[in-house]
Amino acid sequence: MKKLFTKEFVIGISVIMAIIILYVGIDYLKGVNLFKPANFYVAAYDNVAGLEVAAPVTVDGFKVGQVREINFDYENHGKIKVILALNKSLRLPVDSKAVIGSTLMSGAYVDIKMGKSKDLIEVGGDIATQTNPDMMASLSDNVLPAVGEILPKVDSLLANLNKLVGDPALLKSVQSLEGITDNINKASLSLNTVIGRQVPGMMNNVNHVATNLDSITRDLIVLSAELKRLPISSTMDNVNEMTGNLAKFSNQLNSRESTLGLLMNDPELYNRINRLSADVDSLIVDLQKNPKRYISIKLL
Repeated sequence: MKKLFTKEFVIGISVIMAIIILYVGIDYLKGVNLFKPANFYVAAYDNVAGLEVAAPVTVDGFKVGQVREINFDYENHGKIKVILALNKSLRLPVDSKAVIGSTLMSGAYVDIKMGKSKDLIEVGGDIATQTNPDMMASLSDNVLPAVGEILPKVDSLLANLNKLVGDPALLKSVQSLEGITDNINKASLSLNTVIGRQVPGMMNNVNHVATNLDSITRDLIVLSAELKRLPISSTMDNVNEMTGNLAKFSNQLNSRESTLGLLMNDPELYNRINRLSADVDSLIVDLQKNPKRYISIKLL
């Protein structure tokens, strides 16, 4: 009876399994997961410089798939077809674009710019493409010419700097600066010495002034307390009453209805008093001259 599994059969099966494991392992190392379900889309580019199989496909920086294949289309004017394997949950609007971008660290990748249309691209359909300018090409076209223009100026600047450094006047200026620095240090030391001598006396004066201010403050507090105890309200009432009486007296003096008002404001009364005074004066004079006229003495 023949054996079911011959030595040659086992070797053949082992070789086939090894090839399968090797193929799957290489794809796995590239980042291609053959067992993960995905939707495939086709993007056609004129230039895919730097883009490789298993490169990430992102939406707003988040990885949603990878590049599965890159094939040259000989029948369509040299277009390069890129097969994109995207997460089955991701559906693309018809106005979406697949843009190739690149970084210095991670190389090229495909970034999906999601559209806003309600119509969706069918699975396996074509997606519009766009290629950003290559970073190294931009450096060559824009940065390097500017650097070439700057280099002669840098050379001239270095030459002038060397000339300036070798100038004896600069050395002399530096030495002068050292002398100025020494003088500043000496002045600082002198100032510290003066401050150390004068500040204690000044602080004593300040303390003395502060003590006097405290004494004045305490006296003001005592004066304020004594002023609060004074009968200011009754005094002001008396002053107001006195002011009223003075006003009333002044009104009586100016009024013709009162005696004082008549005495001060009636001219006829004033004239009569003057005449009376004159008559009394004449009477006194005549009495002195002729006393017998007014006094008679009879002797018995």
